[in-house]
Amino acid sequence: MGDFQEDFHASLSFWSADDYRRSWRSAFVALADDSAATSCLVTSITDPANSNFIFCWPLYRSGETVFVQNSLIFLEELTSPFDPAEPWHSVLPRETVSEEGRPISEWATTMSALGAFFSD
Repeated sequence: MGDFQEDFHASLSFWSADDYRRSWRSAFVALADDSAATSCLVTSITDPANSNFIFCWPLYRSGETVFVQNSLIFLEELTSPFDPAEPWHSVLPRETVSEEGRPISEWATTMSALGAFFSD
């Protein structure tokens, strides 16, 4: 996005590259609907029926600003079944300090920057 670039390795055993792209676009649409929305970009997923966790970048919108974190969705800790079509329903609320009292790493972007990224 813009000048920012992040590399990651995504498993292609459950989703194809097109599936990731489709999911990311849906995640952006979910953010666009509400100025205080939570969404996520799945960065690596294997079959949830045989997995313990999903790698993702939670997206926490606050007006025009979107805070991005690196996280795991622990499937065994969910109170409702994980839905790969709407993974953001399994993202926990935003926290900025860990249980140990350390700041949680996050970066900020904007809805405009995300919109430009997804319009390409």
